[in-house]
Amino acid sequence: MPDPVVQFQHLVEEIPSVFFVYDLPSQRITYVNAAYEQMWNGHRKQVNEELPALLARLHPDDQEYAADCFARLCTGLLRENVELRLLGPNEEVQWLCVRASLYRPADSSPSVSGFIDDITVEKAYHQNAEKFNTKKNSTLEILSHDLAGPLQLMHNLTGQLHQQLQAHPDPHLHELLRIITTTCSESIDLIHDFVDNEFLESSSVELKRERVNLVERVGIMVDNYCRTELTLALKFTLETSAPSIYASIDENKFLQVLNNLVGNAIKFTPAGGHIRVGLHENPDHVLVTVADDGIGIPADLQDGLFDKFTRARRPGLRGEKSTGLGMSIVHTIVLLHQGRIWFESEEGHGTTFYIELPKGL
Repeated sequence: MPDPVVQFQHLVEEIPSVFFVYDLPSQRITYVNAAYEQMWNGHRKQVNEELPALLARLHPDDQEYAADCFARLCTGLLRENVELRLLGPNEEVQWLCVRASLYRPADSSPSVSGFIDDITVEKAYHQNAEKFNTKKNSTLEILSHDLAGPLQLMHNLTGQLHQQLQAHPDPHLHELLRIITTTCSESIDLIHDFVDNEFLESSSVELKRERVNLVERVGIMVDNYCRTELTLALKFTLETSAPSIYASIDENKFLQVLNNLVGNAIKFTPAGGHIRVGLHENPDHVLVTVADDGIGIPADLQDGLFDKFTRARRPGLRGEKSTGLGMSIVHTIVLLHQGRIWFESEEGHGTTFYIELPKGL
């Protein structure tokens, strides 16, 4: 038993976290505290015999990831906490957080030691919060079109009515029309300002990255849009190259990026159009696409699209306004993820945005 463990054994034995020491040359666990028996109903004296069965319970999506993390840990390159899933007898999932480090004493063999915590409850809470946050972001984009569209129509019709009644001498009627026009305009601005402010705030906070199954999380977002196909008169689909695709991202910020791109596609795609979100896994990166068959971006507006207050800003087909900041923030968040973004567009034939993300952890 290593001296540090002997020195603090009375403390280690009382903590709820599993503490372990793994000897690298012999590939055996030389110490594990009593929490091991409480967490997995095992026997600490038989931990090396029980270890293969425990590792066999690793979620299939996490096995390669766990092996890569362990390899980096053994070379001293792993610095972050690692979250893994174990499957129970009835396929229930137990989430674990592993905090470990490499120990290389001068007078004895190298070892890996660390703590393992059961974070199942915290993870379930976090995933539910992110699920509803994802729905919130897509719902805001939907509402910005669903609510602002009729108000814009009323604003335009009131303007036409005002012109036709120019010869009418009733000042009270003209004042009522002015009030309706002003109210519609202010309401439209309020809706779009609220959505824009939600997105602007996302670029001012440091990234909180974690390993995320993009198929699952983006699927929730797209499903929310699919529920509004009749209302928006648009079709939404998700295309993936695998059932599960993982990347290290700040989930909230990255999904806001996708919501912004889908929102722009809605703005510039006429009724009956099709918006497709794609996820394609490659050896070292994930390619995310958002494609539409809308009106496209004119060639003379394509340069500088990701600049702040770009001259490419223009109102949507239903009168939606643009601050010119959206694409700049999208570009910033993608760069913060060490990714890159570009697009292809032809006027009258739609636009496709591409985001290349490193797979990370």
